[in-house]
Amino acid sequence: MLQTAIDLTRKLVEMPTISSDSNLTLIKFLQTYLQGLGATTELSHDETGTKANLFATIGPDVDGGVVLSGHTDVVPVEGQDWTSDPFILRQEDEKLFGRGTCDMKGFIACTLAFAPQFAQANLKKPLHFAFTYDEETGCLGARVLLEALKASGRKPATCIIGEPTGMRVIEGHKGCCENTTHFGGLEGHGSMPSAGVNAVEYAARYITELLRIGQDLKPRAPASSRFDPPWTTINVGAIRGGVAHNVIPNTCEVDWEFRPINAADKSFVRQRIDTFAAETLLPEMQSVWPQATLETEIVGDVDGLMPMENSQAVALAQELTGGNSVGLVPFGTEAGLFQQLGISTVVCGPGHIAQAHKPDEFVSLPQMAECLKMLQALLVKLSR
Repeated sequence: MLQTAIDLTRKLVEMPTISSDSNLTLIKFLQTYLQGLGATTELSHDETGTKANLFATIGPDVDGGVVLSGHTDVVPVEGQDWTSDPFILRQEDEKLFGRGTCDMKGFIACTLAFAPQFAQANLKKPLHFAFTYDEETGCLGARVLLEALKASGRKPATCIIGEPTGMRVIEGHKGCCENTTHFGGLEGHGSMPSAGVNAVEYAARYITELLRIGQDLKPRAPASSRFDPPWTTINVGAIRGGVAHNVIPNTCEVDWEFRPINAADKSFVRQRIDTFAAETLLPEMQSVWPQATLETEIVGDVDGLMPMENSQAVALAQELTGGNSVGLVPFGTEAGLFQQLGISTVVCGPGHIAQAHKPDEFVSLPQMAECLKMLQALLVKLSR
């Protein structure tokens, strides 16, 4: 079984599926593979038709059952110093190296390796596979897939997102709200600052306010918060603007994100920064040049996975893995979207996030074996 998972990981890694590119070759491979086992399959596409999600089911057509979910896209490799070709699997010292091995084609390969056994069993509850596009760029594909799932009337009971957690059961993580704020000013000669609207200067004031909000978020953390750090965080990732020392820049962009621990903080951040932009910065800009603009583009807005008391998914994952403890992680996943649809959800998969997105990304064979062991237990569970 492990060798089958290795061979499938090799096939998946050889299909690059960087988020900026199409994932259709990989999705068609997954669909053909699962259809060959008798699974029912449905595709849902993005607006361009160049990317797709796959939702597949093995077992009876009834409510309940378990979803095994993973994203098919991977992050770019440009600028990274890889020891070998990132899109050719390299096996060394019980590790599988390649882009996506850890995040998260290793998990997908494990589910495929075990799929024939699920297909041959007399399942009492269905097993679903949910494979998405563009998780790395705002969980765009999962939104489309879940809308299609909702429209279909299917109601899975639980979901296991196979992101790399070292096979530890994870019951919660913060949300992730990614934004780009665009400033449109009036260019001019640097010797006459008051005659122009300096987009970079207004962007700097905007960033300063974001940092101030970030400090104000710290005392809002509930005493019971188990996140690390326990408060909602804000990060400014990039600023782009200006052309020369002596030119007033007329455009600027700021990339920033915040990771809310709850809905109240999400509203707090949005309201504070939007009010500052609309009531302070923009009026000042337009008092000099009425055509000045300040707009925030929401690139990604994904709610977190909230820990729930008496979680059905936590109980299932603990039973399958033999783990007694659960935890939280700082990184985001698609789990919150499944939870919003009423599907009890956890995150649990092979590999460690420390190896993701880096050169020489890898997943270890012992971790893959642990994942296969979990799937064996799931087979027994769904057959009862």
